[in-house]
Amino acid sequence: MRAETRTVKRQIEGIRLSFGSVLLILFCTFLIILATFLQLDITHLTLPSNLFSEPHTIKDFLFTYKLIPQIPAVMFVGAFLGRKYGLASVLIYIILGLFVIPVFALGGGPKYILEYGFGYILGYIPAVFFAGSILKSGFSNRNILHAVLVGVLTIHVIGTLYMLFLAGLHHEGWTFMNGWICAQSGIKIIYDLIFSFAAVFVAKYAKIILWFYM
Repeated sequence: MRAETRTVKRQIEGIRLSFGSVLLILFCTFLIILATFLQLDITHLTLPSNLFSEPHTIKDFLFTYKLIPQIPAVMFVGAFLGRKYGLASVLIYIILGLFVIPVFALGGGPKYILEYGFGYILGYIPAVFFAGSILKSGFSNRNILHAVLVGVLTIHVIGTLYMLFLAGLHHEGWTFMNGWICAQSGIKIIYDLIFSFAAVFVAKYAKIILWFYM
């Protein structure tokens, strides 16, 4: 599989921006938009906080998390398209949201830069660049792990810092800031990491299949 990955890598590096490449970039942009408005109910086993204090039913051991898979979609784009085309796809998404159509979660338009969550969107740019750069040398398990950790954490760090900056300008209290961080970058990081791993693995084999049949 390593030999196949290196072959795909050489093939992709030799491809210039063609009509097919443009279609892939636009498709990945659409994928990010779709993920923005998609909600996945992730149900798994958990331990209730009052495990030994009272009797429980099966439902008490199940936890459902509502995940918006936008960050895993961005990681897929970075892995599938590489850093150059991946950046193009993400930039198209941002330009569309700011100046064309409301493709962001809370709408769009130039004023969206004042939304607390816009920092996460800005974080897509370096995340795709870093992930694409790491995976350029191949899709080994170590590279995938490295790319996902760097990409996902970059998005959350930039998103949090951007929120803190705007909250400071608006003189928001720590209660608001802490609540926002817990909601947007608390347990969500774990789910983003897990599903981003899966997304990058899908991208790895999608690249092999796509370029094999082209």
